Amino acid sequence: MSNFWISNSHAKINLGLNVLEKLENGYHTIESGFCFIEWNDRFEVKPGRMHLEMSDPKIPVDESNLIVKAVKLLQEEAGLKDEFNIKVEKNIPAGAGLGGGSSNAATTLRMMNKIANLGLSEDDLVNLGKKLGADVPFFIKGKSAFVTGIGHDIEPIELQPNAWIVTVFPNIESSTEEAYRFCEPQSEPEFSLKKVLLEEEPDEWRYLLMNDLEKSVFPRHHLVGNIKDQFYEFGAEYASMSGSGSSVFGVFEQDFVAINAYESFHKLGFPANLTKPDFKPDQGIYLKED
Repeated sequence: MSNFWISNSHAKINLGLNVLEKLENGYHTIESGFCFIEWNDRFEVKPGRMHLEMSDPKIPVDESNLIVKAVKLLQEEAGLKDEFNIKVEKNIPAGAGLGGGSSNAATTLRMMNKIANLGLSEDDLVNLGKKLGADVPFFIKGKSAFVTGIGHDIEPIELQPNAWIVTVFPNIESSTEEAYRFCEPQSEPEFSLKKVLLEEEPDEWRYLLMNDLEKSVFPRHHLVGNIKDQFYEFGAEYASMSGSGSSVFGVFEQDFVAINAYESFHKLGFPANLTKPDFKPDQGIYLKED
């Protein structure tokens, strides 16, 4: 009988996204509220020859995969010597603006640290995560947060909406690089994003919260903008594209309105997810037996 470990790797959405400045190195400074949704990938890890298996054959399992990069980083910088077979049941759509790849990298760091007894603290994992991608530290911490800088500066604050969230993937991958290239940074947003998230109810967000990348994505992917409009027709308090797209989410006060929207998008053939109010991700790493 052999043991294996399981853990869930959750997606995030952006509650507002202000693009403030383009830096000389090509990165952009931003501010955004990050919260979790129930969409997740399931990791199964067991001792064995180092091997990565993804349930979605379209996702490469070579050195371009952030899971492979995370393992290599631990081998180089944290003395990881053990080898593992990593199986991922991929549910979070790729190229969706939901941080699936970054979440996977964070889950890999956390699981390898625990299973191989590497003894790394959360701060150690955060510093390693920064080398893999701007969003990885957020997923290591596992709490909703106000995020600034190039995405590395994370202030954990309670931003998880006390409302239902329906998230829809339009079956289109949106290029992050293109979204930022065609975006016009605004150094002084009209409203304080942090203040809006902490002090205003979701039915006010429609008038106060912006995702600056919508302006560069909607003209190139009309369906994304159409889905946002559809959310309001279904009765959402607030709707927005997440990150650089292409996923769109709606925030709903009443469960039956949210469920109707979720089921309607599902019937139209779009992958969708329904998240309960005040959702908290379970980042536990659990030992199981075959």
